[in-house]
Amino acid sequence: MIYKRILLKLSGESLMGEKQYGIDENRLTEYATQIAEIATMGVQVGIVIGGGNIFRGLSGTSKGVDRVLGDQMGMLATVINGLALNSALQVAGVKSKVLTAIRMEPVGEFYSKQKAIASLENGEIVILSAGTGNPFFTTDTGSSLRAIEIEADVMLKGTRVDGVYTADPEKDPNAVKFDEITYDEIYNRNLKVMDLTATTMCKENNMPIYVFDMDTPGNLKKVMLGEKIGTLVKK
Repeated sequence: MIYKRILLKLSGESLMGEKQYGIDENRLTEYATQIAEIATMGVQVGIVIGGGNIFRGLSGTSKGVDRVLGDQMGMLATVINGLALNSALQVAGVKSKVLTAIRMEPVGEFYSKQKAIASLENGEIVILSAGTGNPFFTTDTGSSLRAIEIEADVMLKGTRVDGVYTADPEKDPNAVKFDEITYDEIYNRNLKVMDLTATTMCKENNMPIYVFDMDTPGNLKKVMLGEKIGTLVKK
């Protein structure tokens, strides 16, 4: 295995699967199965999930919701997704726990770096919910922050696309995929890998990002074994 400790970022939208809203139970089970598979191989796994399948703070502001309140609603959406994944992981037979960036015991334990690392070293999968606990920060930025804090080897961005392309491959048939790309190239080409705050944090702290297709069962294990199925972002 090429990574010992990872931070896996999952989008809320991908949890919808074939649905228009909420959580697709089949997709949830597929994700839990893939994550359990690498955890039983000995990989230490931290997870951040978005909340866009339930509520998006930014889209709420366009409908008259206060931005701070909208982002707080989005944070709660990530907790709902985290609890769902936690349940699915336990059904899959692995130990997991939810830590939240906002105090809400008994829903989840309050996050601290020390608690997260102790749990990882104890063989537990740790789901890091509620973003950073602050408005104006996306779950991409929350993922970057947590990856750096828990001293992960890599931040994995699991999406429905198999890497970073010169343009959106779902819209442009001539888009070309990168096997590797630098943070600066992402800026210069204005590629929508993550928001700029998240990308800058990873660059400044030398945290590599690996973008891959999480929706194909077995892909997470392939990444752990070093198969080049996605795009590596680094200095």
